[in-house]
Amino acid sequence: MMHTKIIGVFALALCITMVDARFIRGRGVEKYVTFGQNYVVKWGQGHISTLHSGKQVDLYMDQSSGAGFESKNIYGSGLFQMRIKVPGGNSGGVVTAFYLTSLGSNHDEIDFEFLGNNDGKPITLQTNIFANGEGNREQRFLLWFNPIKHYHTYGILWNPYQIVFYVDNVPIRVYKNEKGVNYPSKPMKVEASLWNGDSWATDGGRTKINYAFSPFIAHFQDFSGLSGCYVDGLSDNVATCGSSNYWWNGGKYQRLRGYEQKIYERFRKKYMNYDYCTDHSQYQSPECY
Repeated sequence: MMHTKIIGVFALALCITMVDARFIRGRGVEKYVTFGQNYVVKWGQGHISTLHSGKQVDLYMDQSSGAGFESKNIYGSGLFQMRIKVPGGNSGGVVTAFYLTSLGSNHDEIDFEFLGNNDGKPITLQTNIFANGEGNREQRFLLWFNPIKHYHTYGILWNPYQIVFYVDNVPIRVYKNEKGVNYPSKPMKVEASLWNGDSWATDGGRTKINYAFSPFIAHFQDFSGLSGCYVDGLSDNVATCGSSNYWWNGGKYQRLRGYEQKIYERFRKKYMNYDYCTDHSQYQSPECY
């Protein structure tokens, strides 16, 4: 009981401290946006449902298929957010993903991946970054809430200075664009998917999906959370998307502010349970030093 109370107080303090209406919605008032205005189905057409007049989309996964959707536009920088509730029950091996990804070979990618689990064990949130086709930059976290029970907002800030992963506006990971570091720079789409990751996702791939508990369902809301610089898709040059005219490239988004840094450090100390930079069995990238 005491442990639950501590986590609840911590979560409340974080949410109160981090509330910033301009950050949550950019600048100005966002109009109502349906799924179909910003997104299209990418795969698994028979395993996706649009609900509540386009306010919600559910992805279904069974033994025949999962599903995924992608943004209509391609971006070169921005803040990208989605409200997500992940599958419950015995979901070991099932992966729910929200991410940015480029097209073609040697791709760039910025990932949120929820790794399913069985027997009431907590869901793990994994983050990863690919730059020029090279990944292996996993950091994994537990959360101060159960992502199965309620919707929470997951956000990716990507600009020429840093990548920040946010959970309910709490910064949980920062990846800086520093000298010698391979940094995502290709135009990317925003995507979400529900898929079979049982070759690796739970217990290192030892736990396989039990389809007796299918269909597994992931829920998505808030399709207005795309504040980004459009790229025409014909060029790999995203230099114009680094302009300070875009609010997400401004000074307050080039590094964490003082109070954000404190919350960031506190969160990581309490909830991070894997960091590729301290896993000496893995290749150590330049950003680890």
